[in-house]
Amino acid sequence: MIVGLVAIVALLVIRFSSVSRAPSLPETIALPDGITARAVTMGGDWYAVVTSDERILIFDRESGDLRQSVTIK
Repeated sequence: MIVGLVAIVALLVIRFSSVSRAPSLPETIALPDGITARAVTMGGDWYAVVTSDERILIFDRESGDLRQSVTIK
């Protein structure tokens, strides 16, 4: 029974150590003057910032360029 428990713990350690880490955000994100971020989320090749003026700014993850701006009504 002890060997079985050790095997299960070993399998869990191996499994969780091989899980890939979450993609990283850039060091800085250039927002328009006077705008502050309220939330950030990530997709496949983009990240989005919800701003204090009720907009969602969608940026390209690789280049950091603004792809789209959506106004929240």
